[in-house]
Amino acid sequence: MPGADRLKACPSAPSKPPVSNGLPDISLPCLGTGPDVRLADLRGPLVINVWAQWCGPCRDEAPYLAALAKSGKVTMLGIDYDDPRPELAVKFADAEGLAYPHVVDQDKAIQRALKVGGPPLTVFVDDKGTVAYVHRGVLTSRQQLDQLLEEKLGVTR
Repeated sequence: MPGADRLKACPSAPSKPPVSNGLPDISLPCLGTGPDVRLADLRGPLVINVWAQWCGPCRDEAPYLAALAKSGKVTMLGIDYDDPRPELAVKFADAEGLAYPHVVDQDKAIQRALKVGGPPLTVFVDDKGTVAYVHRGVLTSRQQLDQLLEEKLGVTR
């Protein structure tokens, strides 16, 4: 896919047993380069953002997520959700400076487990792999994102 090499490669994570109240045991293909990512293997502090290139509010919150990624305070993963145009998703992530790995969920595999009504949605995962909090809807400021990181994961700026 054109431009996919400009996205951060998906990491390979060691296999871990799923945890209760953790991420679903689902593997999703990388939007850029790298292996498929099994969500249940991931541990935090981790912020997962569910987005799509056709989603206006996703564009609005992208600068806050890009700034968080640059800070290096938490691991981040994007999930391009229910998106019929992955080539536009690659373009969007690159243009917005979303310098963290992204996976693709065209078939809404995470919908039931994370109760996704639609993007945007941001998931906060602690160091044990437990989903500490799910923020539904758009993040409206960097301050809001920082506050959620502190309250839900104990991560401060």
